[in-house]
This record gives sequence, C-alpha cells and structure tokens, in this order.
Amino acid sequence: MSPELKLLENTTLRIAGAVEESIVDGPGIRYTIFTQGCPFRCKGCHNPQSQPLTGGMEVKLIALYHELKKNPLVTGVTFSGGEPFIQARALSVMARILRAEGYSLWSYTGYVFEKLLQDDICMELLKELDVVVDGPFVQAKASMDIDFRGSTNQRIIDVQKSLQQDKVVLAEGFK
Repeated sequence: MSPELKLLENTTLRIAGAVEESIVDGPGIRYTIFTQGCPFRCKGCHNPQSQPLTGGMEVKLIALYHELKKNPLVTGVTFSGGEPFIQARALSVMARILRAEGYSLWSYTGYVFEKLLQDDICMELLKELDVVVDGPFVQAKASMDIDFRGSTNQRIIDVQKSLQQDKVVLAEGFK
C-alpha cells in the first residue's frame, strides 16, 4: 500500500452520508461527502440531521476513497455538511490526495472565508481546495435563481486565486 493510501487507511471522518453522483454540489458529476456536526444550526437547514456532533457514523477515509474511485464519471469531490471545517484536518488529508489525482475540489462552509484564513488547520484544507461556498444559509435570502448556493449572502470563492492575491476572488461563470 502506498504511503498516501496508508494515510487514508489511518484517518477517520465522522459523516452523515455521501452521494455517489451529485450534480447540485458543484459543476460536473461529483462525489459529495456530508460531514457530521455543525455549530451554526441555520434556520431552514437543508441537512438538519447532520448537525449533532455525535450523530452519523465514523468511517475511514480509505473507504470513501475507494467508493468514489469506482465511478469514472466523477470529476469532482465536494465536502458539505454539517460543517466540513470542523473536521478540516482529516479532510485535508483526503483533499491533498484527490487534488494530486486531478479532481475538482469544492467545500461548503457556514464560516466566512476571512475567518477560515485565521486558522492554521483550516488553511491546510483551503490550500487544497478549488472553490469554497462560504457563509451561513440565511432563509430570508434563499433563492432558487443562484448557482450552487442556498442563499444570496453566500459566495462562490476561487480559493487558489484568493490565496495568491490575498483577497477574496469570486469564481467566474456563476450566477
């Protein structure tokens, strides 16, 4: 077993579930991992079952990796929730390997991007991501007319450009 796969074998993640083929969590056909646990408890949350920190199930990253590798149509992986950034260390292990293999990597978060930049562990994950959709879901700002977001306060951020330019750069091509 390669050192990368050994790392996946030795790292666990608490999840609410996974979707093998999603077209709503970013462009293309994506494998979406719904992490367990969220401190935000947004009114109108789309995944309220993922909020309790002790819910869901604990899985080894290698199991998720093998599952997503089964489908050659999957071009991207999305971390959703719950709140992925409360498990940033484990997700950064997975993201580093998937990025090296050419997958598009997105994450949703209730935190604003600027807050994530202040945390070293969150930065480990950010460095591996292509896009972050940030901000809490705000029911009063909910819209069906925007891409890959639930409410208009949320931003689709090009993470790599934002890190390079040291300011938030929105991803292009989304309404």
